[in-house]
Amino acid sequence: MFNSIRIALAALLAAACSLSYAADWPSQPITLIVPFTPATGIDLIARQLSAALPKKLGQPVVVENLAGASGNIGTEKAARAKPDGYTFLVTVSTLVMNRTLYKLPYDPVKDFAPVGQTSWGTLVLVTGPANPIHTVAGLVAAAKAEPGKLTYGSPGVGTPHHLAMALLDGLTGIQMLHVPYKGTAGAVQDMLGGRLDYMFLPIHVALPQIKAGKLKAIAVGSPNRVPQLPEIPTLGEAGLKGANVDMWYGVLAPKGTPAAIIGKMNKAVNEVLASPATAVAFESQGMVPAASTPEQFGALIAKDDARWADVIKRAKITAN
Repeated sequence: MFNSIRIALAALLAAACSLSYAADWPSQPITLIVPFTPATGIDLIARQLSAALPKKLGQPVVVENLAGASGNIGTEKAARAKPDGYTFLVTVSTLVMNRTLYKLPYDPVKDFAPVGQTSWGTLVLVTGPANPIHTVAGLVAAAKAEPGKLTYGSPGVGTPHHLAMALLDGLTGIQMLHVPYKGTAGAVQDMLGGRLDYMFLPIHVALPQIKAGKLKAIAVGSPNRVPQLPEIPTLGEAGLKGANVDMWYGVLAPKGTPAAIIGKMNKAVNEVLASPATAVAFESQGMVPAASTPEQFGALIAKDDARWADVIKRAKITAN
């Protein structure tokens, strides 16, 4: 009985200390770690937050780009940071994809506390204009007729573009040849030249080529049609139930960051996401603002962790 009382008192004391600490937070600059290079979609999110959050938190917010190893270098630094509310990670759904692809010195899920989602990024399934097959049903029929003949590109093994097609393969039972590139540009050029059959591309990359008639959009990977391509069906409408391949973006904190601080940061981030200026900035990268609670974002991460682990294992995908 006395042990139970001591434990309860200790928990109350810890909660009180957390609230007291959070009441003074922030009292110094905050760092947002971006595990990818500048000018990427994730970097845009972080810089939009760094410009708007100081007005809400009363302290400078700086962006630190730590690219390399498919995002693992910057992510590890964020995971190892002191959980005091002054270091956060701005990342994308590759966080959970990397968990299965690599042997990591940290746990991409257990070593972080979700703060909140920031946005969704849409992937579009495209083909070249000379390809007469530009429906999902036609693609599946052609792939089943000649397994392994049709090709699809990606900017690298284990990227969202690659895993989206691996998910499509698994749902339809087809087999296509994966051609990984070092980045998106080379793959797009080969598709424009008719040397590559299909590919998933972020909508902001694909849209100019689609509007110019250089690429054909087959389906969007969102659960709903997108305003940029209202006439293009979703993968679900094309018959692939559960084939939502949108990328999520969000903010996380090192595990152990006080819940009260996470709550304050979540509130501030959601206020930034509600701004029309944020929506305009995100649209340039094909993203849509998507606010959430920490709990909702945590559930999304857990769901995607299980889903992409299953896709990677079933397709026997290994990182280079």
